[in-house]
Amino acid sequence: MFTIEHEFDATVITLIDDAATPASEDVTVTIFDDGVALEQADPRTGALRRINFTMSQIEDLRAALNLPEGAYVRTPRKP
Repeated sequence: MFTIEHEFDATVITLIDDAATPASEDVTVTIFDDGVALEQADPRTGALRRINFTMSQIEDLRAALNLPEGAYVRTPRKP
């Protein structure tokens, strides 16, 4: 299950893993013009963990989801 919310300066997607046993913490994906942030609460400490990606890293990740094992260099798209 997931939710999508459009805020003033970002789109926020929350991934809810309701099928996991035991249930895992929700993951929040916040998409800005210049990058993406992933956040998840650490159940042991309660601290919020955050990872920031550039848009180029997100494009690499998107491409990697459809490729076999190996090392790749993505050529940027031309406008």
